[in-house]
Amino acid sequence: MRKLTSLVLLLGVGLLLAPAISSAVPVTFFGQDLGLGEGTPLPSHPISDAARASFFANLSGVGTETFESYGAGTGAPLPIAFSGAGTATLLGNGSIATVTPGTTNGFGRYAISGSNYWESSDVFSISFSDPIAAFGFYGVDIGDFSGQLKLHMTGGGTVDLTVPNGTNIAGGSVLYYGFYDLATTYTAIDFGNTAPGVDFFAFDNMSVGSLRQVNPVVPEPGTLMLVGAGLAGLARIRSRKKSSK
Repeated sequence: MRKLTSLVLLLGVGLLLAPAISSAVPVTFFGQDLGLGEGTPLPSHPISDAARASFFANLSGVGTETFESYGAGTGAPLPIAFSGAGTATLLGNGSIATVTPGTTNGFGRYAISGSNYWESSDVFSISFSDPIAAFGFYGVDIGDFSGQLKLHMTGGGTVDLTVPNGTNIAGGSVLYYGFYDLATTYTAIDFGNTAPGVDFFAFDNMSVGSLRQVNPVVPEPGTLMLVGAGLAGLARIRSRKKSSK
């Protein structure tokens, strides 16, 4: 029994190390750094940055919108462009906010890079000129007033994603959320907030990729051998147990 348990554990580790090469649902990436309060921006956000790095490891040549070219107070419709993935338009609730780097707006929101970010407390959407297969962004001060962030994606199919952000946490938190999808492309993303008008969200450094820009990381040969060894070992043990009955 001990040998069987060891092989099952080994198999489990191998499967965790090997990312899915193809999937019928989006592959998601998430990380969140808890905030220091509404008046103090995080000096660094390593967990969120690690999620972004993992997301970008599967992409090539994607474009990122930092919102630095827009004036404070600019609202929707807001045209934005992403290299290699066409243009897009921000629609609905929200506007550009500006905060001096190293500070917050007094309520926990600030830019990840530069001074500008997109701020919203209700539903807004992004409409894409060309189908996309990957999307990622930083979110700041999300969830301190119970708001859960949800994405509703439409185009070649319809998919709903719930961002697993913490709720009722200290203000000034930073998260990164991204996904890629090899099976379905999308032409619009709606951003939902379960506490509209109460929980205000900030967004920055949005990145978009087309299907041709998605190049999933292929598992290392050693990882694939580990999975194969686990499966083979498990099969041998099952065969022995049957023959001993």
